[in-house]
Formats: sequence, structure tokens, C-alpha cells
Amino acid sequence: MTDILNLALIQTRTPATPAAALAHVRPLILQAAANGAQLILLPECANLMEARKEHKAQVVTTEAEDIFIKGVRELAQSLRVEILIGSAIVKSEIDERAANRSLLIDACGEIVARYDKIHLFDADTPDGRSYRESATMRPGEAAAVAVTPWGGLGLTICYDVRFPHLYRALAKAGAKMIAVCAAFTVPTGKAHWEVLLRARAIETGCFVLAPAQGGLHEDGRTTYGHSMVISPWGEVIARLDHDRPAVLEASIDFSEVTRARQALPSLQHDREFRV
Repeated sequence: MTDILNLALIQTRTPATPAAALAHVRPLILQAAANGAQLILLPECANLMEARKEHKAQVVTTEAEDIFIKGVRELAQSLRVEILIGSAIVKSEIDERAANRSLLIDACGEIVARYDKIHLFDADTPDGRSYRESATMRPGEAAAVAVTPWGGLGLTICYDVRFPHLYRALAKAGAKMIAVCAAFTVPTGKAHWEVLLRARAIETGCFVLAPAQGGLHEDGRTTYGHSMVISPWGEVIARLDHDRPAVLEASIDFSEVTRARQALPSLQHDREFRV
């Protein structure tokens, strides 16, 4: 394993079909790879952003059939880079609901890790919108730390960021970096996005990598954008200050994980307690 990783976060404004989503993200992936990224991360719902049930039912397919996933696997293989699909909306293998699934693709184009979003966003937000992910999404049941050439990569999706015990478990299971791939709403993004990301980094002594959706989507939703990379000490080391499609590049040094955890060894200090 090497201590230095050149990575890129892709901020998207994903369309409402997998084919259009692939056309949207392809030039951004090519740009990131041309600039030397070894690991490229995409946001949540990278293969489609669609809340309208009738339309979603027509375009959601299985993981094996999804045009977007196939296209990204081909890009990873041809470019010899690893790509994290922050999540793709695919048919569940268990029931009639879909899965919100993160997929890590290696430089040979193989899917080497999967994670289905555990915490589903059922909320009424300050802008008057109502979200009920559990109506159409099946929650995952297991956390995941993916093995990469640079160390463990914890996989999380959007609303997961509000559940710190998940991040602590990932760090204890070997994660040195944790992806928070998101499609945050604008009101909650303005209020909580950065502070939650920084808190998760500080608590775990991990790099936090947060690629996001941004802008007005075809289904009428607006997402916050502002993708960023956080150091294990809680510092923002790279950020986008807007909601437009873009590539955010960063180089991270994993010796910072060691230094942060030596300075604040809280992962070693858990104690049982009563409530």
C-alpha cells in the first residue's frame, strides 16, 4: 500500500435515465483520469435522479442490466482507475422495492464491493417537501469496508452521515477513508452538510470523501452540491463552493490518519455504559 492517493470527486446534476446519466458523467470521469486521479468517486443516485414513481418504475433495472453501471465498468477498465459509484438505484434481489447501492469498481472493471444504504431518508424538510425513501427503497443490513490498494474505504450514503455509530464501526473495521456519497437537500445542506462531514472525520480519524449531486433536476428536486474532502483532523482540504457539475481533485496522505489517531486515540477508549 502507498501513503499517497490522487483522487477526484465528481459533482453531478444527474438526469432521469441511466443512459443520459452515463453521457453526463463520462466527460467528467475522462477529465479526472486525464489529470491523474487513481480513485474517482461519484455521488448518490449517479445512474438516475428520479422521484416520480411511474417514471422510476420504467427505468430502474437490475444491477447486471443497468446501462450506467456497465458503462462505468468499461471506463474503469479502459482508463485503469478505480471508480466508486456512490450509489446506483437498482432492483432489489429481495422484494419489489429498489436498492440504493454503492458499488466499487476496480481498475479491471470488476465490482469488488457493494453496500446498500442502511438509513433511509423519511422526513419533512424545512422547504415544505416530504421524502419517504422507505416507500420505494429497501434498507441495507450490513456495513462495508472495501479493500483498495490504498487501504480500507468505508462506504456510506447521504443520510447515513447522521448516524455516527456507523462511522465509528467502519473506522474500527479498518477504514482509513470513508465515502459520504450524497444528494443532500438544499435546506439541510446549508445547515448541516459541512459540520456533519467534519464531525465524522474528527470522530474516526479518517479522510472523509463527499461527492454530491447539485442543482435543479428533471424531477423538480434541487440538491445542494458543495462536494468536499475532509482531513482526519477535520480540516476541509478541497471543496466546491457551488452546485454545478464539476471535478474536485485532491491528493491525500494516509500518514495523516496515523498522526490524528495518535494525537486523539478515542477509537481505543470505548467503554460500556448504562442509559
